[in-house]
Amino acid sequence: MKKFKISCMNAISQKGLRNFTEDYEKTEDAGEADALLVRSANLHDMEFSQDLVAIARAGAGVNNIPLDRCTEQGIVVFNTPGANANGVKELVVAGLLLAARDISGGIEWVRENREDPEISKDMEKSKKKFAGSEIKGKTLGVIGLGAIGIEVANAADALGMHVLGYDPFLSVNGALRLSRQVRIVERLESIYENCDYITLHVPLLDSTREMIDAIAMAKMKDGVVILNYARDLLVKDEDMAAALESGKVRCYMTDFPNENTCKMKNVVATPHLGASTEESEENCAVLAVEELRDFLETGRIRNSVNYPNCSLPLEKCACRICIMNVNKPNMIVSCSSVLSQAGINIPNMTNKSRGDAAYTLIDCDTLPDEAIINRIREIPGVKKVRVIYY
Repeated sequence: MKKFKISCMNAISQKGLRNFTEDYEKTEDAGEADALLVRSANLHDMEFSQDLVAIARAGAGVNNIPLDRCTEQGIVVFNTPGANANGVKELVVAGLLLAARDISGGIEWVRENREDPEISKDMEKSKKKFAGSEIKGKTLGVIGLGAIGIEVANAADALGMHVLGYDPFLSVNGALRLSRQVRIVERLESIYENCDYITLHVPLLDSTREMIDAIAMAKMKDGVVILNYARDLLVKDEDMAAALESGKVRCYMTDFPNENTCKMKNVVATPHLGASTEESEENCAVLAVEELRDFLETGRIRNSVNYPNCSLPLEKCACRICIMNVNKPNMIVSCSSVLSQAGINIPNMTNKSRGDAAYTLIDCDTLPDEAIINRIREIPGVKKVRVIYY
């Protein structure tokens, strides 16, 4: 087996990196790497070499990666869904409590009055300014029931809240993981109309960009608390500022401070701390390394955001050909015909598609030479071909 070259675009937890074997070599030169590991580094302006076959994001969001260009160049992009779910969930729970009790306001009062020799007496007069409410018995709306949304919904239920969940794409496995007390609603408006607290856990897509705007907030209860620990651009800043000023929204909890939200009243912002725990970073790194090793060593794809999940059982063969191609008719026939014309038997193969992208795995009984592999590369619609030798 060839040595694979891995380049880390950010600091990656050693707990994950230690899972690379002696068949892997770390390189500082991303241009010679077979795969990249990345957290927050922006890759949109980066030129990718022909040798690059995979990028693993040690986290869930992939906004920093040019997915369309990666798909066009046959580069498989992985993320690590669920690996940081507990860390984000705990911060959301903290956000619920901070919004309900004005804990941060009370802490600030103590700091401002720390030189007061009568502080122990004065605080009894001042604490009423920070009086809040309990979250038990209140209604929380969870928009998006992926790995994090499910964790948040279950935690809120355990804390005594009534929980409504909305997700038109809720998976069967996801539904089975939800507490029985969580009520699934079919209309997003049901969340807006009935909830005291609303928390967002959806990806940033064209359909979700600025989904929390003036129209959405007008449907909400007066004094609602909105929590955004998912993506900054899910909320329209100018509409949120107006809602906070009028009191329609009592408090906006966000993990994405920007030049607008930092100046708004009744905003409690944290500096993107959601998955910034040692445990989350370790879990993401471990899963990202597992995904890369699976793909580089066996051709298996799981948790890709631009190519289909695909695997083929490992059986005795000379090599495995991995083909990233356009999803169109006759691609499988065209690729297999090149091999059959060369007298190479195919004992096992599979093909999966995802939108316009497709992925084909072909096992061969005998080794094809480079000329045969190049003939496959030249087939219109083939993006990238690599061979795993056994």
